[in-house]
Parts: sequence; structure tokens; C-alpha cells
Amino acid sequence: MSLASGSRTRPKAPEERTAPEERTAPEELAVPTAGTRTEPTEKPAEKRAAALPLAPSRPRLHRAPVVPRILRAALTGATKSAAIVALLLVWELAPRFGLVDRTFLPPFSEVAQAWWELVANGQLADNAQASLVRSFSGFGIAVAVSVPLGLLIGWYRPVADLLNPLLQVFLNTAALALLPVFVLLLGIGETSKISIVVYACAWPILFNTISAVRTVDPTLLRLAKSMDLSAPRLFQKVILPASVPTIFTGIRLAGAVSIVVLVAAEMIGAKAGLGYLINASQYNFAIPQMYAGIVTISVIGVAFNQLLVAVEKRLSSWRVPTTG
Repeated sequence: MSLASGSRTRPKAPEERTAPEERTAPEELAVPTAGTRTEPTEKPAEKRAAALPLAPSRPRLHRAPVVPRILRAALTGATKSAAIVALLLVWELAPRFGLVDRTFLPPFSEVAQAWWELVANGQLADNAQASLVRSFSGFGIAVAVSVPLGLLIGWYRPVADLLNPLLQVFLNTAALALLPVFVLLLGIGETSKISIVVYACAWPILFNTISAVRTVDPTLLRLAKSMDLSAPRLFQKVILPASVPTIFTGIRLAGAVSIVVLVAAEMIGAKAGLGYLINASQYNFAIPQMYAGIVTISVIGVAFNQLLVAVEKRLSSWRVPTTG
């Protein structure tokens, strides 16, 4: 045997050889296979927290307790009605202490008693119904005519230039000053009374609608035009929503005017209505009944205004409330 052959290294014994499946990769290169479990290198609690997916947390709705809400509502109502309660208290005590002549200003309790008597015998309901039918009819016609006309005048400048001088003339003519003209032309029936209400209500609605259209944010108009909106869609999506608050300001003014003007019209040649009730009570020197009619008109006016405010909030629900 040669030396070269003797210099060969002795092969390892079978037990010294490392089987391929027993070789281990470095720890940092080890990849766990399915069914195998690796030793955790971090704390179990931290690993479980990291392994679990984070579910989106839902905000908890914290409802205020019922009693504090009721107390806050009662406090708010008391604050808002404090001035009215003070007025009624002064009205009740001033005649009783001789500060005013109770013949011409009876205590509020006597007025309330007279109001209840009018309710019981049906006179108040009949007269209030006649006034409300006239007032709402004239008010509705004024809204139906003035809002579209105001949108037209406010949007088209040539129409505004043509009609503006004529509108200014009628605006500065008081409705009650034209009452004899309406009576001469239309008689003393229902037509003249509804017409005077339409005339008185039209101008606040008309001019507020014109102002609403002309004061729409120009940025909104440019954005709408850049989207190639047609004229009807522009009115529907931009002009009308942006004009609602200012238009309803005029409508609320017209609602108050409709009742005031109607009462004055009913004092001339009417056979029913709250104005007729007040005028007839004055002639018959039924002073508590006269004040009962006045209080009824005030209550109707406040209720009508609150109804218009609720409608305005409904139509303006898209607006973002201001925080201050």
C-alpha cells in the first residue's frame, strides 16, 4: 500500500456522521413548519397581545341620567317664560293695588275668566276660525306668488332692472292705507280682506327672496358651473338650499303681518273674526272680552311663528350648526 493511500483520512463511523435531517439551521434562519411548535422568544402575554388582531373599538354612548335632563329642561323652560310670567303678574297686581284704573285694564284673572266664557259659548272658536281662514288663505297665496317671482327677479338682472322701480313704489305704500281702495274695488266681503293680506305679505317675502338669491356664495356657483349643471339643476341643488334661511326670514315676517293686517281689516265691515270681536267688545264696553280677543291673537301669532321656525329647521337640516 502506498503512502498516498495511507494518508487518506479515515471515514467517520456511522454513529459519528450527522444525518441531514438532524442538521439544524442557525436560530435566526429557522423557519417553523406546520405542526411544529417553536419556543417563545418573548413573554407569553405580550405575544398573545401582538398575535390577536385589534378589533375596532366602538365608542360608548354615555347617556345622561334622566333626572338631570328633566331638571335642565325645566330650568330652560322657566328661563324662557320668566318675562311672560312677570308681565302677567304685573298685569294682575297693578289694577288690584290701584296703580291703573281696573275699569280700562282689568286684572288678568278676569280676562282669563272672560276668555273661558267665550270658549264655552263658542264665540271665540267661530271668530278665530274666520280669521285663520282669511289669514292663511292670503298668506298662502302670497308665498306661492312671491317666492317664484323673487327667484326670477333675483337671478335675471334684466327682469330686476325692469320691475325694481315699480316694486319700490308699492313697497313704500302701507297696506292699511290702501284698505279703503280694496273695499271700494272688491266690496266688504271676503275677497277684499284676503286681498289686503296678500298685498301686505307679498313684499317681505319678495324682497327677502331677491336678497337671498343675490347673496348666494359665488364659490358655490362657480363649482356648480364647473360641473356643467343645467339651469334647473343649479336652482335645485345650489340656489334654493342656500336661499332657504333668508327666504324664511321674509316668510316669518309675512306671517306676523298677515295677522296684524287682517285684524285691522276685520274692524271695518266684518261680521266675524277676532278683529270684529275686539271692536264689538269695545263698543259694548265688554273690556275683559276685548282683552281676551287680544290675548288670543297673540297666542295664535306665537304658535304660527313657531310652526314656521320648525319648517325652516326641517328644510335647513343640511346646514352645519355653528359652534360658539
